[in-house]
Amino acid sequence: MSAAVPETAEPPHVPVLLDAILTLCAPVQGVWLDGTFGAGGHSRGLLDAGADRVIALDRDPNAFKMAVDWADAYGGRLKLVEGTFSDLDRHADFGLEGVVLDLGVSSMQLDQAERGFSFQADGPLDMRMSGSGRSAADIVGGASEAVLADILFHYGEERSARSIARAIVNRRKEAPIETTRVLARIIEAVLPRQKRGASHPATRTFQALRIAVNDEFTQLAAGLEAAERALRPGGWLAVVSFHSLEDRVVKRFFQERSGRGGRASRHRPESPLREPRFVAANKAVFPSAAEVARNPRARSARLRLGRRTDASAGPADRSRLGLPREILP
Repeated sequence: MSAAVPETAEPPHVPVLLDAILTLCAPVQGVWLDGTFGAGGHSRGLLDAGADRVIALDRDPNAFKMAVDWADAYGGRLKLVEGTFSDLDRHADFGLEGVVLDLGVSSMQLDQAERGFSFQADGPLDMRMSGSGRSAADIVGGASEAVLADILFHYGEERSARSIARAIVNRRKEAPIETTRVLARIIEAVLPRQKRGASHPATRTFQALRIAVNDEFTQLAAGLEAAERALRPGGWLAVVSFHSLEDRVVKRFFQERSGRGGRASRHRPESPLREPRFVAANKAVFPSAAEVARNPRARSARLRLGRRTDASAGPADRSRLGLPREILP
């Protein structure tokens, strides 16, 4: 029987593909871990659906400040932990019923101009989820033209990476590039005018810089392995991604860990079948038209699910996950 649901204020954003997760992983029970707490939408949904407890991780300390008004209503059923999901098994009880990872930048981070994640409003060129370490301005101001081009191409799949990198280097000779608006205008001057309905020309560059700043692909590979270690047999791993690079890694992880083999590329032999660690769904789940209408940010999302077997956990063959190569030292 589901636990009583406390009366709390509505979360400041709509969690993506929550209904699909709750439906496909039903009945929701036991202890779950939300590795990307953000504004708390997935954690709330799991608790309201009947999870006994949710351990919520986030490396952004601001996430927990925003939860002050409602988190206490769940009492001991919600545990907030500042940390990264790359080592989630260190923060969680072993034998978890489920792990949810909602990848990329959160809606609240995009909406805060002072965080520098979005070109939609002017702000400092920051993009650090944790608020510490190397910022986007540091990379834009200090990386060589070749390194900048590699970041934009490998992390953003930006076909005009070299032209944009050259424009950045030329512009920073005149003055430091320290705000989102300045960087967006540099990119707009390089790329041709987009057709109606096309994404902003700075979209891929901002994605690439954010990934580089937060080392997102190393975090993702480590987080998938950590989830495997932490889940009980029969436990669920649900991963929501928003672009093809993320989804490729998640898809190949599930292929590799479900014993289906697969090739890292057409030039490499198929990997040998291993004892399956997951039983994985063959197809991604996409948001419905109704969900996209309610929440336009959901339109590029996709969900992949796997269910843990009783096979022993172990490190994945990362060479087969389709990870972009590491660029920054």
